Amino acid sequence: MAEALSTEQIEERIKDLPSWTTDGRKIERSYAVPHVQGAAFIVHIAAIQDGLGHHSDATLGYKTVHISISSSDLGGYVAEHDVELARHIEAAAAAHGAV
Repeated sequence: MAEALSTEQIEERIKDLPSWTTDGRKIERSYAVPHVQGAAFIVHIAAIQDGLGHHSDATLGYKTVHISISSSDLGGYVAEHDVELARHIEAAAAAHGAV
């Protein structure tokens, strides 16, 4: 079973992920992206999540996509696989013009 990371461990692991933040219970980021490209980005994120077998909350706004990741099996805390999911999402962002 995965173990929850401390806030310090989370901060260390996301320091190379631009604009990702943590409150110790989740990691999250908002991307600026045109609406239609944002919808495509959401679909891409869903495919990444299915491939990893781990899912996040993703919200499509008019010109934004917001991602919030935590592990429900850990009571809403962050584990290593949450950071891995964020890395995959970050790698996919540029293809959709998300910044």
